[in-house]
Amino acid sequence: MVLQVSLRVVIAEDLYLLRDGLVHLLQAHDFEVVAAVESGPELLRALTGQRPDVAVVDVRLPPTFTDEGLQAALAARKAIPGLPVLVLSQHVEQLYARELLADGSGAIGYLLKDRVFNAEQFVDAVRRVASGGTAMDPEVIAKLLVSTARHEPLAALTPREREVLELMAEGRSNAAISQRLFLSESAVGKHTASIFGKLDLVPSDDDNRRVLAVLTYLNAARG
Repeated sequence: MVLQVSLRVVIAEDLYLLRDGLVHLLQAHDFEVVAAVESGPELLRALTGQRPDVAVVDVRLPPTFTDEGLQAALAARKAIPGLPVLVLSQHVEQLYARELLADGSGAIGYLLKDRVFNAEQFVDAVRRVASGGTAMDPEVIAKLLVSTARHEPLAALTPREREVLELMAEGRSNAAISQRLFLSESAVGKHTASIFGKLDLVPSDDDNRRVLAVLTYLNAARG
């Protein structure tokens, strides 16, 4: 019998009630919370010291409430390449989101606090990011992708392929995409294969190609 290993998580949130709520929520879903901190410096120490499987990070933390959370996460990802980071913010911070996407290594997410509607949605996003995937709120994607149709290589995608890729960026499976777009699952599979081809993603593990396709899509917003 194989025992499931708990994922180790660091939480950074300055509001006590929200931080405590996140701790209890994740512990209830078999995560091991190795640190729950409230400031940028504490977060950087926790990430580099604990090397968690995933970090849940607010952007604006003490002492200045500007970008300490994200800067700490970015610094930690430089020290620990590919460190999974899920940003949980009140606002769409376009510059910060683009910085997080810039290294192209995946294992990233950006959710808006007031658009997380249930525990399952949030826990699924944390697990997806921890496994190297992406979990992007649609509103964040919309902000990042203004006028991306002008940028190569996305100009080669059809409108339907762009719809499919946007839903992939949200972390949806082919089955979920087929339900959302009222397409058969096989049709979605054909669209994803076409997307991989047009983005020059060579045959490999499909999960890996999905992440690379999403990163190409999101990074196009950086122009």
